[in-house]
Amino acid sequence: MAKLILVRHGQSQWNLENRFTGWVDVSITELGAQEARRAGRELKDLPFALAFTSELKRAQETLALILEEIGAQNLPVRKDRALNERHYGDLQGLDKAETAKKYGAEQVHIWRRSYDIRPPGGESLKDTAERTLPYFESQILPEAKAGKNVLVVAHGNSLRAILMDLERLSPEQIMAVNIDTCRPITYEIGPQGQVLSKTISAPAAAKGA
Repeated sequence: MAKLILVRHGQSQWNLENRFTGWVDVSITELGAQEARRAGRELKDLPFALAFTSELKRAQETLALILEEIGAQNLPVRKDRALNERHYGDLQGLDKAETAKKYGAEQVHIWRRSYDIRPPGGESLKDTAERTLPYFESQILPEAKAGKNVLVVAHGNSLRAILMDLERLSPEQIMAVNIDTCRPITYEIGPQGQVLSKTISAPAAAKGA
């Protein structure tokens, strides 16, 4: 059976600075690069057929380092804005702690974790899913259904949308889901697109990293 691997990009500069990033195109940090290389070492034995990523450089940088570690720099890569992070609108660039003080921690938590409530000028997870899932279902899932190992390096919310679809989670269930940076999620996919198994890489601390 084919394996579909989902990887959130390594720590970005604005992750480090605790800012809402969204579609702002920031690079990964040195720690983010280390995370990407570690993920690559974990995936080294998998023969991938192709990879997908977003149009944002933090995901592309992470993917490049993973491919370097697995020795697959010539792997076909498809880039699309459908896999971009959720757009945080007016919150982009703002410090998360300061934003919580301004709007209230509960309101900011709702904006970050709810399914269909948008931050000012931005996207909800539902909005993100409406652009991510058609691309996933037309371009990515068919490759896995055909028996190919596929790597997807994207963002917390675009990957949450995919995970919600694969695992048939409800809007209430997805609120509790967080995807850690560069911690590969591996799905075994059957010929009908069904999930046969799921494994998540151990946290870095558990691996002594």
